[in-house]
Amino acid sequence: MPAYWIAHVSVTDEAAYGEYARRAGPAIEASGGRFLARGGRRRQLEGEDRPRNVVIVFDTLEAAEACYHSPGYQEALAFAKDASVRELVIVEGLPE
Repeated sequence: MPAYWIAHVSVTDEAAYGEYARRAGPAIEASGGRFLARGGRRRQLEGEDRPRNVVIVFDTLEAAEACYHSPGYQEALAFAKDASVRELVIVEGLPE
C-alpha cells in the first residue's frame, strides 16, 4: 500500500532551509518518493497554521520510513533542524 509523508513547516531561516530543500529533494527521489504537494495555496481549517505544507508518496510505509533514516536525507535534515518548526508524519494509504 502507498504511504504518504505529510509535513507542516514554518521556516525561521530561509537560507538554511533552502539548503535543506536543495539536498532533501534528491534524497527523497532516490528513495522512490514523488512530490504531490509542495507549498502552494492552502486553507487552514483547524490547528496551527504552517505556511509550508508538503505531501510525498512512497510505494510503502517501509520505503517512506527508510527514506527518512537514509544518510542522504539525514544529511539534508541537519539544515532544517534549526531553520524551521515542523511536524512530519508518515500515513499509510488505502489499498489501490
